[in-house]
Order: sequence, then structure tokens, then C-alpha cells
Amino acid sequence: MHKDLLRLMRAEQSVRRHLAVTMVAAVLAGLLVLVQAELLAGVLSGRFTAIALAGLAAVVGVRALLAWTQGVFAGRTATGVKSALRHRLLARLRDLGPGRLTQHRSGELVTLAGRGLDGLDAYLTGYLPSIAVAAVVPLAVLVRLFAADLASALIVLITLPLIPVFGALVGMTTKAVTERQFLALSRLGGHFLDVVRGLPTLRAFGRARYQAGVIEQVAEAHRSATMRTLRVAFLSSLVLELCASLSLALVAVPIGLRLLGGSLDLTTALLVLLLAPEAYLPLRAMGTRFHASMEGVAAADAAFAVLDGAGEPEPARGPAHGAGQEMPPPGAPEIRLENVTVRYPGRDVAALEDVSLTIGPGERVALVGESGGGKSTLLHLVLGFVQPSEGRVLVDGTDLRELDLGSWRARLAFVAQRPHLFATSVAGNIRLGAPAASLEEVRRAAAAAHADFVDALPQGFDTVLGERGANLSAGQRQRIALARAFCRPAASVLLLDEPTARLDGRSEAAVVAATSDLAEGRTAVIVAHRPAMIDLADRVIRVHEGRVVSDTTRMHHKAEPAMRRGEGSGR
Repeated sequence: MHKDLLRLMRAEQSVRRHLAVTMVAAVLAGLLVLVQAELLAGVLSGRFTAIALAGLAAVVGVRALLAWTQGVFAGRTATGVKSALRHRLLARLRDLGPGRLTQHRSGELVTLAGRGLDGLDAYLTGYLPSIAVAAVVPLAVLVRLFAADLASALIVLITLPLIPVFGALVGMTTKAVTERQFLALSRLGGHFLDVVRGLPTLRAFGRARYQAGVIEQVAEAHRSATMRTLRVAFLSSLVLELCASLSLALVAVPIGLRLLGGSLDLTTALLVLLLAPEAYLPLRAMGTRFHASMEGVAAADAAFAVLDGAGEPEPARGPAHGAGQEMPPPGAPEIRLENVTVRYPGRDVAALEDVSLTIGPGERVALVGESGGGKSTLLHLVLGFVQPSEGRVLVDGTDLRELDLGSWRARLAFVAQRPHLFATSVAGNIRLGAPAASLEEVRRAAAAAHADFVDALPQGFDTVLGERGANLSAGQRQRIALARAFCRPAASVLLLDEPTARLDGRSEAAVVAATSDLAEGRTAVIVAHRPAMIDLADRVIRVHEGRVVSDTTRMHHKAEPAMRRGEGSGR
């Protein structure tokens, strides 16, 4: 059994209960084969009267009921396991944050969480119950055969191990080709999603036809991998069926000869012939279902690889997950970085190196510099998405690692460079950070963000947007994102990542005005390139190749203490 899946099932009480019922029903249905064979052999040989047919019908009915019970509870087991695994996977992706999520292609993650984990159905509803049946029924059949006919029992005992041996040999090949097939499926899903997202750009540069050819090649690779998997699956079925058929022939031929010679009575002969196939059937079924479930096992391996996060440090949660140190007092906090170095897994060059700076309470700081210099990494440090490899981040003198991230993020308002809008109403998108906000609060937030265009939409704030705000302009999407921040009045820290990038002059002016109002009374860190946004800042910090190379206090803003300028002087 898959160790990680077994650990997951043990941790979920409802799954444990459903799995136990599934296993018990499967084993009982298998053991009733002994009773069925006894009754049928007795009736056919004349040992029992026709009344025994009623008992035989009852046994068949109970087996059908047990099979139905097994199917129902196996389905519930599969649903519970997939749901729990998806919740853990999504929680892990949320905890990783955008900094470490860049190591995974979003399309592959979507394929894994959707179509990939659906492949676990065959494993949970077929293979797991067959393990329980294969562990009990063949032994029970062997015991009954030894009691009925020693010679036949010995033949079955000798030939029975051949099925798992051949199944294991074929299974090694099946596992390898199935993993390649799932990898091809993930690559196809990931590449297709990337192409769909970038289709406007591809069409603008005349590369759409080329990408269609690439998708065709990836799809062909997936088709070839799938056909190889099916070929091995059919081969495994052929091998197991052939092995079982030859083993049954070794039992049936001597039975027939002994029956003709008169050394064996009809009742025993019929009982052996009815029971012998039942000794091999559970092992054959287990082998067949194992091969059918390998795609789900490959998906589970990929899911647990993300959950285990090889090479990825766990995000800080404070002591005992959600019970971190008490938060600093409300109000605009001081944020201080002390000799912070950040290195991403798989990269030789540090994203930030030995950075020390202090951002005072209520201060507005603009981070400038070339792309890739480390500005977004600095924001991700404050958000808790990234943990320093060296040094520490302090909030009002308390290490961010010691704080409860949920409580800390409740004090943040973050506006990304490319905010994500969901396929729901405008009001629903603005309420994203404050689900309990009333419609009047949503309207006030939109007005503060200069999102006056909402009233002109067909249903106003009830207008359903397309995924990623497809029916809005870039400036309108940015103002909806700012309205989200305004809808969080308790937020004391404002983080903005180039909010005016790719905006026209009119949209930029509206966003700058809204940002100026939003930053009032808050500690603000703004990643900026354009002069209009930089003009909002009290200080301008230039970041180059992961280091702070200059820290300038703007003369027309309130001067900051000299000590602060010294701490942020790009050591």
C-alpha cells in the first residue's frame, strides 16, 4: 500500500470508517464463496435436496448486498481521500506563496489537483479492497481444499505463488510506463494552459501557429505514452490469465481422471472444481486492479512531493500553528530588516544579500531598481511568503517568524502588479479581503479607489466579471484591486508592487490619487518605476542585484531620523 496515502487515511476519521466497512464487506463477500460452493456442489451431486437452492439463492443475495455496500463505501472513501488530499495540496500551495510557487508550472498543478487525483478512484475503490480479499480468501480456500482433497490442495499451493510473482514482474514495467504517461499528461496540461494565457501575445507576434504545432507534438507524446501503458496493461492481463488457466488445468485434469477411475466422489470433485478458481481469482483481480490504479498512484506521488516540499523551507507559523506570539499593538508598525539574505532553491545567486533597513511607522518607502533586483522578494519577505536564509525581519521589534502569519496578514493590504480578479461579481472581488463587508462599505471602497466606472457596468456591483477580469481594462482591474485594499480599513501596512505598470496616463493618475489616500496613516512599501508613484514616497531606496545601493530621504517630505538613514545605507 502507498504509505503516504495510508497515513492520510488514518488521519481522517470518516475515511477510516468508510474504508473499514469497505474492507469488511469485501472479505465477507469473498468468504461466502465457500458456502456457495458447498451448497452448489451438494445440489449438483444430489447430496442436498432442492430445498438447498433457497439457501444458495440467499447466499447469492447476501453477496450482492455486500458488493453493493462495498461499492458505496469505497466511493465515499475515494471521495474523502481525494477531498482531504486536495485541501492539503491547496493549503500547501497557499503557504508556499508566489516566491516558491514559481518552481511549479501552474498548468501542471491544475492537472494534478484535478484530473490527476481523480485517477485515485481505481486505487481506492478497486485495489485496496482486493488486497484485503487476496490476503484472506485464498488461505480460506486452501484450508477447505486440504480438508476435501490433499492432492488438489498441494497443486494449488504450489501454483498459487506464480500469479503474484508474474504480476510483480509486469508491475515493475507498468509503474515506469505509467509514470511517464502521467508526466506527459502534466506537461500537456501545463503547456496548454500557458499557451491559452499567452494567446493574445502569441497572435500579436505571429507565433500562434508555431505553438499549435508544439501542442500537437506534446499531445502526440501523451498519446504514445498512453498507448504504451495500455499495451503493458493488456500484457499483464494476458500473463495473469494464462498463468491462472494453466494452474486450473493442472487441477482439473487429475480431478477428471480420478473421477473416471472411481477414486474420487462427485461431491468432492465438484467442490474442488468450484473452489480452485476462487483461490486464484483474488490474486488475479489484485494484479489487474494494481495496473489500472498506477496512474492514480503516480498522481499521489506527485501530490505528496509537493506536500513534502523537498528542498523548500516550511513557512513560519509561529509556535504551534496559529498560536504564535501575541501581535504587536495595533497601528502603523515599524518594519526592520537585519542583515537579511534570501536564496531560492536551485539558484546560485542570492535574491537579496545582507540587506539592512528600517521603515518607520507611517512612513512611505518607494523601492526602485531594475527588474530582478530583489524588490518583489523584499515585499514577499514582509508578506511572509519567503523566509530569510540569514538574518531576520522584525515587526515592532518582534521576529516575524514568531508571529502568527494569519494575524499578521490581517494587518496587511497588498496590491499586486497583476491583480487576479475572479469570475464572480464586482462586489465579490472587492470583498475578497473582507468577506463580511456590507454593500455600502464596498461602494465606499470603490469610490475611494476612483473606481467610478463600476456604476456604468450592466448590473453595477452585481456585474459578474470574466476570469482574470477579462472584460475590464488594465486600469479598471488595478482600481478594483485598490478597492480591495480600501475595503480593509483595519490594515496598517500597505504593500504595492508596481500598481501603475502598463497603465495609460488617465488610469495612472486615478491610481496614484487613490494610492495617496490609501497610504494615509499606514506604513507603506511601494515598488515603483514611474515618477508619479515615486513622488508619493518619503524615502526612495534603490535595490540593485539584491543589495540596497542608495537610500534617499525626499526633501519635500518630513525628514526622517539620521539613524534610520544610516541603517538603510546599503551595507
